[in-house]
Amino acid sequence: MPGTNILKCSDHPTSGLGRSCIGHLVLLIMVSVDAVRIVCDDSFSPAACDLGYYKASPGDQLCSKCPPFSHSDTLASQICDCDPNYYRAMSDSPILACTRPPSAPVNLISSVNGTTVTLEWNPPRDTGGRRDVTYNVICRRCAWDAGQCEPCGGGVRYTPQQMSLAKTSLIVANLQAHMNYTFWVEAVNGVSDFSLEQRMFSTVNITTNQAGRRLGELCIYCCVVTIRKEKTSQNTITLVWQEPDQPNGIILEYEIKYFEKDKEMQSYSTLKAKETKAVVTSLKPSTRYVFQVRARTSAGCGKFSQTVEIETSKATALRYDTMTIVWICLTLITGLVILLTFLICKKRHCGYSKAFQDSDEEKMHYQNGQLTFTEPKLYVDPHTYEDPCQAVHEFAREIEASRIKIEKIIGSGEFGEVCYGRLKLPGKREIPVAIKTLKVGYSEKQRRDFLSEASIMAQFDHPNVIHLEGVVTRSKLTMIVTEYMENGSLDTFLRVRTQNKLH
Repeated sequence: MPGTNILKCSDHPTSGLGRSCIGHLVLLIMVSVDAVRIVCDDSFSPAACDLGYYKASPGDQLCSKCPPFSHSDTLASQICDCDPNYYRAMSDSPILACTRPPSAPVNLISSVNGTTVTLEWNPPRDTGGRRDVTYNVICRRCAWDAGQCEPCGGGVRYTPQQMSLAKTSLIVANLQAHMNYTFWVEAVNGVSDFSLEQRMFSTVNITTNQAGRRLGELCIYCCVVTIRKEKTSQNTITLVWQEPDQPNGIILEYEIKYFEKDKEMQSYSTLKAKETKAVVTSLKPSTRYVFQVRARTSAGCGKFSQTVEIETSKATALRYDTMTIVWICLTLITGLVILLTFLICKKRHCGYSKAFQDSDEEKMHYQNGQLTFTEPKLYVDPHTYEDPCQAVHEFAREIEASRIKIEKIIGSGEFGEVCYGRLKLPGKREIPVAIKTLKVGYSEKQRRDFLSEASIMAQFDHPNVIHLEGVVTRSKLTMIVTEYMENGSLDTFLRVRTQNKLH
């Protein structure tokens, strides 16, 4: 037919203006000399698209080579599949290259100011071939024991936001004081959710400082404020209390201090509890007791709460039935028989050797007409305590700072200055004392050694050993209070005396 070309369109022709299909052929009317227009179905040109090529839509264009990081494994492909670990977002066009998740951010740094930390980082070296990179920050709070971490919780504030950050910096506030934190920063893009590989993070560990509140506010938020009795009996009292609103770290335990009313300076007792509840036993019936509770964290001991007074129940008369009385009588009779047998045997020197007698005589002596036995006193190493604060209060008396009047500095020691002053306790006369202070800017090791020294001194009770009056740990200035030695320390006294003899 003059002016007519007959072409095969790879068995997938489409009809259009100026042509008609005859079986698998397309009849094309010549538009101009040597010019024809061919329109084929998608994935076909005058020949089917080869491997590594594709055609996404019908038209007269030829098959295109697969975009970067993609491939076609079959003939006549309409779209190229992404290579392993490469993906297309739902909004990506088939003509665009496949992309992958970004690498981790780099150069992550932190700056701590009290309980606020500022995080900054640089973009990842590999963005995965995309521009829609954002950042997520994950916060975890860790105990001082390694490996025990938990999410930071809802009280932490992130500025501007925690997830989908466009900027490379973030401010995290409202953290707990004296606490370890770990921050994970990850970079994500439009195909991160398609990947099954493990996310890549940059991490940084920080430790917060003292919370930036005034002292009065610290007492309000960090102290136990509500104590109440749950149950009482003639010998026991059950206490419950509320956890502090914002403790300076994870609470390790609670310390309960209690004593008979108006007898604190004579003696008091302490009790440890892991929960916000404790049962105090071995109390006297019909006696009013005073209780205080404080929390201990990894940062140390907090302040004691306000006092609360609770009275034990009255003693109840004992009632015995007949069977109980019989058993009591039998027990008494049996005891008397055993005692008489022992006395008779001893009077006859049954098995009693002179060596045994001498050994016993070494352990007893007469005083004021009475025979007394002396038992060796065990020394307790304060370094075995996890918290030196606990050790020093186990052996030493806590003195209020207001009871001490410092008059002059008489020397300096390993931990700070040694002062002369006077101590006035309730119901006692004022006495001269020596006061050792812990210098400002002390390290944690110096603090532990200072309190350990007081714990050691408190365990000695001998006229030839310096007497410890008590310690001050609840004041801003930590002090050890001892009796005042008029001749100074022993080494100084001997040194001066030796020099005088030489001259």
